[in-house]
Amino acid sequence: MITFPNAKINLGLNIVEKRPDGYHNLETIFYPINLQDALEVTRRENNDKEYTLHISGSPLEGEPEDNLVVKAYKLLKKDYPGLLPVDIHMYKHIPAGAGPSDAACIIKLLNDKFSLGLSTERMEEYAAKLGADCAFFIRNKPVFATGIGNLFEPVELSLKGYHIILIKPDIFVSTRDAFAEIKPVRPAVSLKEVVKQPIETWKSSMKNDFEDSVFKKFPEIAAIKDELYDLGAVYAAMSGSG
Repeated sequence: MITFPNAKINLGLNIVEKRPDGYHNLETIFYPINLQDALEVTRRENNDKEYTLHISGSPLEGEPEDNLVVKAYKLLKKDYPGLLPVDIHMYKHIPAGAGPSDAACIIKLLNDKFSLGLSTERMEEYAAKLGADCAFFIRNKPVFATGIGNLFEPVELSLKGYHIILIKPDIFVSTRDAFAEIKPVRPAVSLKEVVKQPIETWKSSMKNDFEDSVFKKFPEIAAIKDELYDLGAVYAAMSGSG
């Protein structure tokens, strides 16, 4: 069985408060986009190994057992010991850091292939154990995300008819460093309300709180945003924290 895990973007990102556990509560809009990997799961011919992972396309660092698709398989295997050995083939096209999509999709693949009978809600529970935003990709529809990016509320939003340009410069932005510069503030108007407004108004009302500190350290990223507006973009912003 094969599927095509897609990426998502953040539309706006507000850091609203620091939590007692050291994390931050945020609000953002998750929106799926048509930039995809390919993921295939087949039954192993023999039982010498629980799984094999074959990766092609863009290179990934790290050991196979640290990959989220393997962690997802092991998570289900723990509760379903009868889950059969598999060969996992993954073609990476999405830039590094898109593991949540692949992990959610393999949960859905294994559920279908081996008839585990998992409900959508149960698959979301498993995905959430692998990362704050993994569960988003189970339903894979636009949501207003809160908490640490793990609480979802559906939103009515379609960007059909718009061209989405995703630019990934060869610049590494440390999420830890980005958060270190943040001063949490609850916005006067929630993104849940902002996203209902005409897209032409987003330029002045939808912001990413990380831009202030990141643009200061990496002005070349700010220059990309400025150029997009110079070229006629109706809305342009940094997605996520890096």
